[in-house]
Amino acid sequence: MAGKESPATPGPPVGEGPHPLVRLLQEFTLEANRYVDTAGGRKDMHRTDLNALAVIMRHTANGGTVTPGLLRKELNLSSPATTALIDRLDSSGHVVRERDSSDRRQVHLRMTPKAFQDGGAIFAPLSRRMGSAMADFSQGELETVTRFMTAMVEATVAAREESSSAPKQAAPSVVLTEPNDT
Repeated sequence: MAGKESPATPGPPVGEGPHPLVRLLQEFTLEANRYVDTAGGRKDMHRTDLNALAVIMRHTANGGTVTPGLLRKELNLSSPATTALIDRLDSSGHVVRERDSSDRRQVHLRMTPKAFQDGGAIFAPLSRRMGSAMADFSQGELETVTRFMTAMVEATVAAREESSSAPKQAAPSVVLTEPNDT
């Protein structure tokens, strides 16, 4: 575009906040975290425990195996924190450690039937409520929302990867404001 300069920083014009959908996604994330904290707490499970089980379940469903190193990387934990997490999941009966048959030094993590049972108990109420909410939408609307959410997940992953590879810098000052009620 000849004659036009690019803005110094991309984003909404001054005085405008993010798109309302971004705010809804933020609110959804907060509420989902609150749900996991509340429902998981009833089974004495921390959010990190449930995230670990989700990682194991996802890789297992895709035909993969999960090692402590993979779990550490995916959850962005230190080695001691990963060991403590696996110890906690092992002692609670949610995972077992299995030695690789070809390389006995390699440990694979596998979910137990108890993990699936507890996970079902934790997430069944949320799944039921979400299913009821989704029933109010047409198949076409659900397909559009599915495309949208897929794009949002991909954008979040890309932003995380970009952030993790960028050199550490002081965080910019951001002022979060409530909408004006006047």
